[in-house]
Amino acid sequence: QAQLVESGGGLVQPGGSLRLSCAASGSIFSINGMNWYRQAPGKERELVATVTSRGTTTYADSVKGRFTIFRDNAKNTMYLYMNSLKPEDSAVYYCNAGIDTVGGHLAVWGQGTLVTVSS
Repeated sequence: QAQLVESGGGLVQPGGSLRLSCAASGSIFSINGMNWYRQAPGKERELVATVTSRGTTTYADSVKGRFTIFRDNAKNTMYLYMNSLKPEDSAVYYCNAGIDTVGGHLAVWGQGTLVTVSS
């Protein structure tokens, strides 16, 4: 089994910054691609950023130049650095990863962390 736990959400003013963390734990052999998604009220969940096991990153157009995804493989942890935040960035942010465990390959989701951008 494996788990992902997000942290770092909260209330921030427009133009501010936050850092989200996603820590993996459990019987992990390896972690493949890791992703951040977000879901705002009344909207579908959308992919925000991805990072491969080798560190290759991709971003949604709406966050390019403002968000940075990073993973520390030694700590089995992924981060999302969010700068120049806008009210439309408000959402529950979820991390997701493909994890190879004792029981096989799993697609694992975290519980989500709420980000609110408001003055």
